[in-house]
Amino acid sequence: MTTRLLLVDDHAIVRSGLRMLLDGKPDVEIVGEAGTAAEAMSMAEQVQPNVILMDIGLPDKSGIEATREIKTRYPEIAVVALTIHEDEEYFFKMLDAGASGYVPKRAAPEELLSAIRVAAEGEVYLYPSLAKLLVRDYLNEDRPADHKDALDGLTERESEVLAHLADGASNSDIASALVISPKTVERHRENIMRKLNLHSRAELVRYAIRKGIIKP
Repeated sequence: MTTRLLLVDDHAIVRSGLRMLLDGKPDVEIVGEAGTAAEAMSMAEQVQPNVILMDIGLPDKSGIEATREIKTRYPEIAVVALTIHEDEEYFFKMLDAGASGYVPKRAAPEELLSAIRVAAEGEVYLYPSLAKLLVRDYLNEDRPADHKDALDGLTERESEVLAHLADGASNSDIASALVISPKTVERHRENIMRKLNLHSRAELVRYAIRKGIIKP
C-alpha cells in the first residue's frame, strides 16, 4: 500500500529537502505541502493523506493545536511530529493531541521513513533515544508501593501485553513472545483499553511511560 503523505513545515527549504529524501520511495507519495496550520487543515481536506509530517513551530498556531484539530476532524489521518524540540513537554503534548509518532529533525532518514511507515499502519513510533530519556525520567519519579494499584487493576498477563504493546510490538510478535494466540492478544488489548479508558495506541504508550512499565 502506498502512503499518501502531507508535509507541513513553515520552511520551504525543509519541505524541499523532505521531497528529495522521500520522492524515490515506492511506498510513499507526497500529495501536498503546507506552511501554516491553516493550510494544513485545508490540504488535509483536499488531498486526504494517510500521514501528515507536522512541524511544531508553525507561524499561525502550533503544530500541537493543528494536530488536535486535524485528529478531531479526520481521526483516520495519522500525524507524525518532525521537530527540533526534544523535551518532555512538547513530546507529551503531541501525544495528547493524537500524534502517532515523534521524530527529531536530527534523526537519520531511515528513522523518519520508519516513523511514516509505522504510523501508516496505525501504530505509534517513538524516536528511540528520546523515548528512553523520557522513560528514565518517569522511572525516577516516586510511585505507589503497591504495583497492582499502580496498574489500575490489570491482571499480570494484561500488564505483560501492555508492556509489549507500548514498546511497539505487533499482535503477532506479542503472541510469539508470550506463547499465546494473536486472537488472545487482541482480547487482552481490548480489555486493557477498556479498563484504562484509553482510546488509541498513543494514549496507551503515554500511560505505559507514566507508570514506568516500559524499561529503557
